[in-house]
Amino acid sequence: MLSITQYKPTYLTCVKGLVKMVAFLVTVFPLSLKAQELVTYQAPEGALLNEDFTVKVRIPGKEWKNLPEYLIKVDEVVGGKHTVKESSMSYFDFSGEVEVMVKSKKGRIETAKVRPLSYEIMPYVKGDVMTFKLSEPRNLSVEVNGDIFHNLHLFANPVLDSIPDKDDPNVIYFGAGIHEFEDNKFLVPSNKTVYISGDAILRGQLLIHDAENVKVIGRGMVEHTVKMGVHISNSNNVLVEGIFTTQCATGGSKDMTIRNVKSISYYGWGDGMNVFASNNVLYDGVFCRNSDDCTTVYATRKDFIGGAKNITMQNSTLWADVAHPIFIGIHGNAENPDVIEDLTFKNIDILDHKETQIDYQGCLAINGGDNNLIRNVRFEDIRIEDFRQGQLINLRIFYNKKYCKAPGKGIENVLFKNISYIGNNAELSIISGYNEERGIKNIRFENLSVNGEIIHDHMEGKPSWYKTSDLANIYVGEHVEGVSFIKTDD
Repeated sequence: MLSITQYKPTYLTCVKGLVKMVAFLVTVFPLSLKAQELVTYQAPEGALLNEDFTVKVRIPGKEWKNLPEYLIKVDEVVGGKHTVKESSMSYFDFSGEVEVMVKSKKGRIETAKVRPLSYEIMPYVKGDVMTFKLSEPRNLSVEVNGDIFHNLHLFANPVLDSIPDKDDPNVIYFGAGIHEFEDNKFLVPSNKTVYISGDAILRGQLLIHDAENVKVIGRGMVEHTVKMGVHISNSNNVLVEGIFTTQCATGGSKDMTIRNVKSISYYGWGDGMNVFASNNVLYDGVFCRNSDDCTTVYATRKDFIGGAKNITMQNSTLWADVAHPIFIGIHGNAENPDVIEDLTFKNIDILDHKETQIDYQGCLAINGGDNNLIRNVRFEDIRIEDFRQGQLINLRIFYNKKYCKAPGKGIENVLFKNISYIGNNAELSIISGYNEERGIKNIRFENLSVNGEIIHDHMEGKPSWYKTSDLANIYVGEHVEGVSFIKTDD
């Protein structure tokens, strides 16, 4: 006969039971157990503002809070020339759930779109007002009546875990207001945390040169008139998180983390987030809308020497008003060849790609130049919306004499997994080597989806004499081997 003590639950059993109960409650009542918090910021006096929209946000059932609408310039190429357009930007922090209200001051809203489309945010529209809800941080483009050049960039950030103490000697604290620097540059020393408050604007570059153990965090901005807002050079162990800037480049450095940074540029050669001859670089949750390539990985370039390795971009949104969303490989050291390897681009939404010059097309582009060897590149879970003009894929070994001293050495081991494109504007994609010694090999497409159809080698109804690449609208040229199109269940 069992004694009553044998039925006594152990401490571990109780803990396990409690964990299961909490997990159940979170599933059934997810918002009730989340902290509801909303943080908004005032625009400092003298900030450049736009008046196209009125933007408000609130916790459901609470009072609406007004957001500043900052003036942000973007680039439209018209007749081969850069044409500056005036757009808008607002931001706030929250946890739990919020409601957003956007009023168009230009009149009635006939159509409303909130992108990326993969978020499936369906706004409710009445007259000149749209409303929608958010339950997690998002970087968004809010578009009225199909206008992508006078849109609202809305950045819904997570709430900051902690704010540094401004009296800490290792903290450089930029509080509310506009901050200007001598020679328009601020050099960040080693072992410092730079905090930029959400109501602060810097009118000058942040330079992280020959430094280590640096953090740049906050919700404020490097004003959009400042070219190359954040520049990292020959530095180690740097975090840049949460701020707005024009460009953020990393050269000759290692162990970089760029998280939830928003990059918007409007001037010529306005790349977003460059990597030059650097290793161990992570981009996480960034938003790039740029007047040149959104993100690049190069080897030797400018004063930075060497290859590039272990570069990751994930959970991000890219919008190329000019050139490529993702561009790899053109620059290197022709006399002492470099290797660019172990690159991952994962869980990315590409909102646009607009490039008339065929040499510079490609949403996902690897162009080998300067005797570079580019290998072990992974593109995964990338959703490409109907861009204006360009190619889906561009893999080439080429000799672009404008930028290179030699053709590239090779491209090998590239995986395109779960890439989807919905649209009708994609031109013919290209995969092409240079010669027998400078070729492309081992290119695998896994679950490539074009307008909802998976393109693979065993498609029903595909004539046996067709190349699968023909159905994907990809030209596979000479000096290319090992191209496959696979359909998997995972």
